[in-house]
Amino acid sequence: MKKIQLDEFINFKFLSAIKYSPDGKYACFVVSQANVEDNNYSSNLWLYNIHDNSYFQLTASNKESNFIWMEDSQHILFTGLRDSKNKDKKEKGEEFTQFYKISVNGGEAQKAFKIPYNVKEIKQLDDNKYIFKCLFNPFNKDITKLSETDKKEELKRRKEEKDYEILEEIPFWGNGLGFTNKNRHTLCIYSLDTGNVQVLTDKELNVEGFELNKEKTKVVFIGNSFTDKMEIQNTIYISDLATAKIEQVTPIEKFRYNNVYFLTESQLICIGNNMKKYGINQNGKFYLININSKERKCITPDFDYAARNSVGTDSRLGSGGQMKIDGEYLYFLTTEKNSAFLNKIDINGTIEKVISQKGSVDDFAVIDGDVLFIAFRGMKLQEIYKLEDNKEIQLTKFNERLIQERKVAALENISVKTDSGVQIDGWVMKPVDFEEGKKYPGILDIHGGPKTVYGEIFFHEMQYWASQGYVVFFCNPRGSDGKGNEFADIRGKYGTIDYDDIMKFTDAVLEKYPFIDKGRIGVTGGSYGGFMTNWIIGHTDRFKAAASQRSISNWISKFCTTDIGYYFVEDQNAGTPWDNQEKLWYHSPLKYADKVKTPTLFIHSEEDYRCWVVEGLQMFTALKYYGVESKLVMFRGENHELSRGGKPKQRIRRLREITDWFNLYL
Repeated sequence: MKKIQLDEFINFKFLSAIKYSPDGKYACFVVSQANVEDNNYSSNLWLYNIHDNSYFQLTASNKESNFIWMEDSQHILFTGLRDSKNKDKKEKGEEFTQFYKISVNGGEAQKAFKIPYNVKEIKQLDDNKYIFKCLFNPFNKDITKLSETDKKEELKRRKEEKDYEILEEIPFWGNGLGFTNKNRHTLCIYSLDTGNVQVLTDKELNVEGFELNKEKTKVVFIGNSFTDKMEIQNTIYISDLATAKIEQVTPIEKFRYNNVYFLTESQLICIGNNMKKYGINQNGKFYLININSKERKCITPDFDYAARNSVGTDSRLGSGGQMKIDGEYLYFLTTEKNSAFLNKIDINGTIEKVISQKGSVDDFAVIDGDVLFIAFRGMKLQEIYKLEDNKEIQLTKFNERLIQERKVAALENISVKTDSGVQIDGWVMKPVDFEEGKKYPGILDIHGGPKTVYGEIFFHEMQYWASQGYVVFFCNPRGSDGKGNEFADIRGKYGTIDYDDIMKFTDAVLEKYPFIDKGRIGVTGGSYGGFMTNWIIGHTDRFKAAASQRSISNWISKFCTTDIGYYFVEDQNAGTPWDNQEKLWYHSPLKYADKVKTPTLFIHSEEDYRCWVVEGLQMFTALKYYGVESKLVMFRGENHELSRGGKPKQRIRRLREITDWFNLYL
């Protein structure tokens, strides 16, 4: 059997976006794979036939990932750029989305219609109308209403304006989005017969998500209205599609909604929180809202889990629905301890666990109680499973052979008591060709978030390091998800109790596994893990090498330069640069950079607007100033998702840089 290779992820099949057909006879899903030659990802639609349990590839142009089922259950609608004329128009700055449709029986995809906006999400209303959410700048001229001459002039003007940016609000950019000044997500209706677009929401309202009622006569959506500063709180609205009248359902208050659905014609079910006790990361609770009376009632007062999947891995691509309505139930994911499960809730607030096996449910489809889902199980990569008599049955084998032909390191669980009533869960991976009596170097890997978790699933970079002779160990310290609000709450405590947890966990690992060479230990992590790496090297020299990725070094600069900084920093550190500068500086790794002795590699992406490159540059400059061995590698054209969804060649280079650094010093 072969060892896991540095570029092994290029062989992985990434599964996402599984959806049942309206009649329940088929399920469509996306299969993606890295394409190193073109330095991108190929994505195609696949179809699963419920009747005979077969699955086959439906499209082959390698560019299909956004799709919906049409109401006839015989056709799938998807977006794409398949002809050179449309590609040329896009390159010249014209905004539109081309839709194609393809039969479940296969054959050539046919052009369906083109909408003159950048469509982000679309749903079919009837044979003639679609409702969609698009990225829209109301301050740009609507080129659909211009003559050809005027349209050319407008496109020329937009192209010229690419050479400079005008900023008038915060956030002024977004990770993976670029500059976003005045951009809003807007709800619109498109009519096939006329080609007309009806804009439903006004120019200051940013639509975060929308859902239709069963009859498709009403739409409910979450919106955030702002001019100069976007606030974290939002509001629920309903629109009667016959009149296009928008009604505000919930008051404008400090309350954040994440999802909302029609559970019945008169009742909405949503999840949200008031952020009062635990801030913006507070776990939401489920509420019923009476559409007529506007009364909001909490139906899960004791619910204390994140209603999402926060189990980390670098071996998934694409996203899926975290919640879906089926009949009288809302199905949703939760992160509990170190796994992501599927649950359902009814109108009374009764929650039932639908899938309870450890691992990670990444996406699911449900119709009439029948469930298909994409999941990580054990050390296997993603596959599709079905639930039958409460038993999981694996349906696909996209990645089965690959893993069977590789040496995969097992995870050994180790739990450590770090404080009174505090138990930290962690794991150790021995080198794949482990020999008794031999000493091995080790790598401590720290997750991002901080409100995410490591779980017992496949993680490529860790498996690669284990294949290269490293012991890899990692844990979920306080601040992590899965154990409720109190455990996750480290506001105002960054670098204190979480640092203590990680160091005590490291002590326990070294004591239990004496084959780890204490003189050859490295530390790495990204995002919050990058912050903690920066913090660690300023507070101890026990690690002989460090690799800090997409990190935070200075809470003051992060506040003023990043997409979420102006509300995240204040919430997480109980201060702003003006009312509590000393506290922000106290929790900033840069404050302690003059104490660093550890050779450190910094990895940053130029377009990472979540943890901008200036964070790494400050630490790098400080270490060089004080004569510490250090290097910074910046990736152009990449953002915060470099390690998970970055271009294949850049992902390979990133992992090689980190591994070479550890090889050099460990």
